[in-house]
Amino acid sequence: MAHRLFAATLAWTLALLLLGSIVHATESSLACPDWPTCFGTMTPEMTGGVFWEHLHRLWAGALVLLFIVATVVLWRQAPPRPSLQRTTLAGIALLLIQSVLGGLTVIYRLPDAISTSHLALAFLFLGLLTVLTVVTSRGWQERPNPAGSGLLRVGLLIAGLVFAQSILGALVRHTDAGVACPDVPLCLGRVIPPLDHWMVQLHFGHRALGLALAATTVAAAVHVLRTYSGPVPRRLVGGLLIGVLAQVALGFLSVAVQLHPAAVSTHTLLAAGLLSMSVALAAWGWAGAPMDGAGAAPNRDLHTSAGTALS
Repeated sequence: MAHRLFAATLAWTLALLLLGSIVHATESSLACPDWPTCFGTMTPEMTGGVFWEHLHRLWAGALVLLFIVATVVLWRQAPPRPSLQRTTLAGIALLLIQSVLGGLTVIYRLPDAISTSHLALAFLFLGLLTVLTVVTSRGWQERPNPAGSGLLRVGLLIAGLVFAQSILGALVRHTDAGVACPDVPLCLGRVIPPLDHWMVQLHFGHRALGLALAATTVAAAVHVLRTYSGPVPRRLVGGLLIGVLAQVALGFLSVAVQLHPAAVSTHTLLAAGLLSMSVALAAWGWAGAPMDGAGAAPNRDLHTSAGTALS
């Protein structure tokens, strides 16, 4: 039951990230000028930018409730799983901090540092939730011993690159550097543009890291598909391979269409999907015991492993 609830919460979180991207892309971030109310009420007229901004807030509130319900169900299951219980507490802490950051973005009128930190924490929570979803599944508990498969290292490498690329992308968006290179696939007509302006440096760095991520993902996918026969890891790296190539295309498309909300929002959603799949691959390759206690070796390293997978 806990696994199904965490999976549903994971889907809800992806939808929330999409909504957040739409809010920014449609310039609706300050459509509600106050927080936590919107024009002094919790039930404003849902029109224009208010629709997107207030819907985003309501969706976020529902996410907190969903995660708490999943946490309660997990804690009530027998035998107890202390490492997973601690991980859920970390998730609740992240959600509370994230709520405060969301309010600060409105109160302080979208400062770049807070807005970027808001996305970073959202992605950290997504990674933590992915770990919980994977390790509470029956398939994870019954899988062959993955020791020596390299899946953990591959997953962590890709997750780290996706996270860094996403934070850099958030900086590009929040500093209005999205069209600092207005042409594609070149930048200011060159393969390597003149890097004498910080906005060009930021934008070009985002592109360069994206291509490095794509190359790393292709190499990792080829390695896993050649050396590992398990169906779940093969599906995950297949999804990563397709997703990262689509992400590069979406990045170029976003520039070509002058940051159209549909293209930019899909770009953000796909980045979240890539992070979740790479963390899932790392979690699947972690060689820890399937349960805390009750006939299995202690699962004392899960909390540490989950934190590592998110860093």
